[in-house]
Amino acid sequence: MDERAGMRRRLLTLGASAALGAPVLMRAVQAQAVDLRRKPITLVVPFVPGGGTDSIARELARHLSNELGVTVIVDNKGGAGGAIAAVGVAKAVPDGTTLLFTTSTFITHAASDPAPSYHPLSDFAPVAMLGRGPLLVVSSKASGIQSVSQLIKEARANPDGLTYCSAGPGSINHLAAELFTQMAGIAMTHVPYKGSGPATIDLLAGRTQIFFATVPTIRSHVLGNKVNVLAVTALARSAMYPDVPTVVESGIAGYDVSTWWGIAAPAGVPAEIIAALNAAINAVSPALKDRLLNEGATPVSDSPAAFASTLENELKAWKQVMRQN
Repeated sequence: MDERAGMRRRLLTLGASAALGAPVLMRAVQAQAVDLRRKPITLVVPFVPGGGTDSIARELARHLSNELGVTVIVDNKGGAGGAIAAVGVAKAVPDGTTLLFTTSTFITHAASDPAPSYHPLSDFAPVAMLGRGPLLVVSSKASGIQSVSQLIKEARANPDGLTYCSAGPGSINHLAAELFTQMAGIAMTHVPYKGSGPATIDLLAGRTQIFFATVPTIRSHVLGNKVNVLAVTALARSAMYPDVPTVVESGIAGYDVSTWWGIAAPAGVPAEIIAALNAAINAVSPALKDRLLNEGATPVSDSPAAFASTLENELKAWKQVMRQN
C-alpha cells in the first residue's frame, strides 16, 4: 500500500468513527496511535513479580489490552532501586510501544543519587498517574514503641539506639523517614535492604525498630497484629485505617508524604500518542478502583501535563530533603 492509499484509509476510518460519535472516535484514535506498527505494548515494571505494585501493573495491562485492542505485556526488571528498568525504557524506541510503570521511588531514587543514571523529567514523557496513597509508620513489637510521640522521646534519649529500615537507598521508605527525622529534630540510623521483603523480615524479627512502609508491603502484618501502627503519612487519615492518626496529628506539623503509581514513556514519543495513551488509561481507571482501594490508595485520573507537574514538584522537594541530609 502506497502512502496516499494509507492516508485515505486512515481518513476513512476516522470519518466513519466520527459518524458514530466522539467516544468511538477517541477509541479509534487510541488504537491507531499505539498500533502504528502492529506491535504489542511492553509495560516494564521495576520490581520483581508478586508484589502489590506488580499486581496493579498486571491488572492495568489486562484492561488496557482490552481498551486498545493490542497485547500489553508485563516485563519485570527489578534491581538498583528501579534504575535498571528506567534506563532500559529511556533508551527504548520512542513509538509508544514501551512504557514504564512508575512509583514514587522513580523520583526519590533520582533525587537521592548524586549521579543518577536517568533523569525523570528530560529522559521521559509522563503519560498518566493511576493512584496515590499514604505510607504507614510502623514499629516492631520488640521495640515497644506505640506512638509517634514515644518514638521521638526515645530517639532523643538515645540518638544512636533507634534504626529504621527501607527497601534501599533512595526508596520512598528511606526519604520519608529522612524527612521525618529532619522535621522532628531527631536522629535514627538508616538500615537499607534490597527490597521491602527483606526489610520487613528483619523488622518483624526485631532487628530494626521502625519502617515507613507502603500499605501493600505491610498490610498483612498489620492485620496479623505483628507490628505496631503509629501513624499514616498523608495529611488526612486513611479510610482503611480510620483509627490511626496522621503524623501531623501526632505533632509534626506539615508532614505529608504519599506514594503513587503512574505510567511514563521514553522522551520523544509523539504528543498525539501520549494523549491517546493517557485517554486509554483514564478510560480503564474505574476498573482499577477496587484494586487501588485495596492497596490503601485513591484512584487518580489526570493529564500528562498534570503528571509532569507532579514529577517536577516532587523531584525539587526530595532534592531539598537530601541537601539538608
